[in-house]
Amino acid sequence: MTENASPLQYSDVEQAAGRIEGAAHRTPVLTSRTADGIAGASLFFKCENFQRMGAFKFRGAYNAIARFTDAQRQAGVLTYSSGNHAQAIALSAKLAGIRAAIIMPNDAPALKVAATREYGGEVIFYDRYTENREEIGRRLAQERGMTLIPPYDHPDVIAGQGTAAKELFEEAGALDVLLVPLGGGGLLAGCALAASQLSPGCKVIGVEPEAGNDGQQSLRSGQIVDIGVPQTIADGAQTSHLGQHNFAVIRRLVDDIVTVSDAQLVETMKFFAERMKMIVEPTGCLAAAAALQGVYPAGGETLEGKKVGILISGGNVDLGRFASLVAG
Repeated sequence: MTENASPLQYSDVEQAAGRIEGAAHRTPVLTSRTADGIAGASLFFKCENFQRMGAFKFRGAYNAIARFTDAQRQAGVLTYSSGNHAQAIALSAKLAGIRAAIIMPNDAPALKVAATREYGGEVIFYDRYTENREEIGRRLAQERGMTLIPPYDHPDVIAGQGTAAKELFEEAGALDVLLVPLGGGGLLAGCALAASQLSPGCKVIGVEPEAGNDGQQSLRSGQIVDIGVPQTIADGAQTSHLGQHNFAVIRRLVDDIVTVSDAQLVETMKFFAERMKMIVEPTGCLAAAAALQGVYPAGGETLEGKKVGILISGGNVDLGRFASLVAG
C-alpha cells in the first residue's frame, strides 16, 4: 500500500460539507474546567453524540448517498456495520427515499439493531467470529444490484467524516493536538485531511482500544496489519484492519496512534456522565480517555498549556449496558 493509493484532499471535505449542510447537525463544541484541570490543557470536545442517529457516522453515510446516480437510487444501498454506520445508512436512505439493507453481527447492541430497523433498514445477521462481512456484502450487493457503501473504506464516507473536524477548527480555531477515535479509520483519515488545511501545525493522534491496535501496528510497520476481531467494550472499534483509502491518508497525515484500555474507557464514561452530564458510548470515549487518563502524550511530552481537540464519536449505548459498565 502506497501513500498515493487515495487521491483524497481537503477539497473533498469541503464539498462534503456543502452536501450535508441542512441535513446533518452542526454539533456543539463543549469545554469543561474540570477536564482542563485533569489534562493540564484546554480541551475542546466535539460532541458527535448529539449528531443525528447519535454518531458522526451520519455525515459520511449521507454524503455518500447524496452522490448516487438515479440508477443507484433505484436499486438501493447495502452496507455492513456493528451499529452506528448501520443506523446512519438506514436513516440517510430513508431521507433519500431509497431502500437499505444492512449486514449486522448477531451480537450487535440491541439498541443499534432496533434503531436501524426503525429507520427502515433491512437487517441481515452474520457471525462476526466465523463469517467475513466483506465477503457477504460483496455477494449480496452483486446479487441484488445494490451499491455497497462500506463503513470506512470509501472516499465519500471519509470526506463526510472529516466535516466534524472542519467544524471543530472553525469554532475553536487552530489546535496543537487533535485526538480522534480509531476503528476502521474513516473518522481519523477525514479529520487528518481537515487538520492539514485548517490547522497545519496540529498533531493528529488516533486512539484505539488496547485489544485492537491494528492501526498502531499498521502505522508503525508501514503496511496494513490484519488482526483477529478484538475483544473490547468499544464495539464501534472492533475492526480487524484499516481500510486502504483510510491508510493512505493516515500514513501521510497522522502523527501517531495510541491505545487505551477498557477500564480507562469506563472511567471516561463516568466522567462524562458525572461532570458533563452526557451519555457517551465506549467507542466515543476513546479520544477523551487518552487525554483524561494520561495516555497521551508519551515519551516525556506534556499537554500542559496546549489547545487540544477531542472527537466524541457517538452516544449510542443501551442504558442497561451503560449502567452496568459505570456501576462495575
